Amino acid sequence: MKFNEIAEYKKPYMIAEIGANHNGDMELAKKMIETAKKCGADCVKFQSWAKDSIFSRKVYEDNYFLTDDYRNRTDYTLEEIVDKYHIGIEEHKMLQAYCHEIGIEFASTPFTKWEVDMLVDELNVPFIKIASMDLDNVPFLKYVAKKGKPIVISNGLCPMSDVALAVETLRENGCENIILLHCVSIYPPEDNQVNLNNIDMLRTCFGLPVGYSDHTIGVVAPIMSIAKGVCIIEKHFTMDKNMIGWDHKISANPEELKIMCDAAAKGYKMLGKYEKVVNENQERREAFQRSIVAARPIKAGTVITEDDLAYKRPGTGIPPKYYEYVVGRVAKRNIEFDRIITQEDF
Repeated sequence: MKFNEIAEYKKPYMIAEIGANHNGDMELAKKMIETAKKCGADCVKFQSWAKDSIFSRKVYEDNYFLTDDYRNRTDYTLEEIVDKYHIGIEEHKMLQAYCHEIGIEFASTPFTKWEVDMLVDELNVPFIKIASMDLDNVPFLKYVAKKGKPIVISNGLCPMSDVALAVETLRENGCENIILLHCVSIYPPEDNQVNLNNIDMLRTCFGLPVGYSDHTIGVVAPIMSIAKGVCIIEKHFTMDKNMIGWDHKISANPEELKIMCDAAAKGYKMLGKYEKVVNENQERREAFQRSIVAARPIKAGTVITEDDLAYKRPGTGIPPKYYEYVVGRVAKRNIEFDRIITQEDF
């Protein structure tokens, strides 16, 4: 499935969010791309940043790590890890070429204008993903909007006012092809924080297609989002949840990614229509439904009462809903116990 084919209440476009889970190892990155493709993902997404494009000097001086994997580490610094996990333009090109070779789409999240230029002008990615941290970054949003690419925005960190600001900014600067992703930027959130009903709320408020970016552990939440008609499901992806790195623990492993992709490929079909459709054929309906039968022997000339009637399979006779049509009629012949009553009997 291609990004330009996505629609709500259809098969969701499945994004395996590799992010920085390649840990700076390009052979691992290629293995992850290949595995995501085999699992059924439509796209692999990376994160495009460099040591000087995402954190200020203060963050490096504080040496603050966002995950338990790195807290209080003394054998390497945050700055060293960011530098190690960074992928440059040539690596971007190599990874995109490999994606094209095996038939899966390549995308990434930029954090500065020059990274936007790289993704759009050099790589011509199918869409630009905006992280929720940048929904109030108006200068950045204006720049991205004018690139003429579809834009997918997460909203995990932001109040509705910032979501509205981002949408308004993008529209005012020429971008109408916008997809919102419901997201909770807690790694992982509690069940009562997932709030999948926000998918409906965002669709109603903004009149835009809505997808879901998941940070829960496991596959329940992304599979449930299919019932909300999401057009995109994005899930962090790893080959091993026990690897050192930012997002491995809350990521889907290959087995989980395949379960999600399989569910997406068939689950949307189960939503059906907003009308009652009887799919069972007449033979099956007759086998399961009931007919009016004689609850006891009924002699000719007897006025039939409700006590004379029972209701049993198959449904080839008079349906039970017409019992009042039978009650009060006079039997014109003997009707044996348990025999299906027909109109010829009265």
